Amino acid sequence: MMITKNQVKYIQSLSQKKLRDSEKLFVAEGPKVVGELLAMSSLQCTAIYGTQEWFDTQQPLAVTESQVIEAGELERISFLTTPNQVLALFRQPVWNHPPGNWQLLLDGIQDPGNLGTIIRIADWFGVYSIICSRDTADCFAPKVVQSTMASIGRVAVEYADLREYIAANAGRNYYAATLDGIPLTGVNPRLPATLVIGNESKGIRPEVLEGIQHQVTIPRAGEAESLNAAVATGILLSHLTS
Repeated sequence: MMITKNQVKYIQSLSQKKLRDSEKLFVAEGPKVVGELLAMSSLQCTAIYGTQEWFDTQQPLAVTESQVIEAGELERISFLTTPNQVLALFRQPVWNHPPGNWQLLLDGIQDPGNLGTIIRIADWFGVYSIICSRDTADCFAPKVVQSTMASIGRVAVEYADLREYIAANAGRNYYAATLDGIPLTGVNPRLPATLVIGNESKGIRPEVLEGIQHQVTIPRAGEAESLNAAVATGILLSHLTS
């Protein structure tokens, strides 16, 4: 069966945050990402468009709409430079679990690849709550979803005014990643704790820093001006959560 123009138009419209939010959907692509998301009981898949090669490897799927399409048709709906066998639509998860011992606050992370990688890193270290400033990239944007490698189905990502959030959750211990804080090796975090990561070029806004008790720095041995936000998150979580 050929994919219709209306289907192509609808799927491509999900590149827009406004449409994703109104439909409460997100797009995932590729056998690995789609396969992992399908295995999660917390997620509902509403539609799958895949090649015959992909469907031949699957058990029967309880999906509202599943359609075999040619590779050329997959290119018409894909958000990837090189489409890979399958594209699926999932309901955006609704989270209600507590933040746990560790949590991330992200202030103005605007690069979709960085945000997706941070979500994946959080999943690796067992951090399942991320609170983002409202100007942080949308966690359900196609590039973010792909960068998470399915971790978007396990990590709760929410958006809030960070100053208000910190004030309303004053019982947590906040550790801000800055260039002039306490060296990481000298930090002994108290739980429950929240690690705050700032914008890729500007860092954490001063008004957000005002409500944070502790600043922590990754010691620098070379001449690089700064670290990528996702790389810094991985280094900090590796030390702080161990």
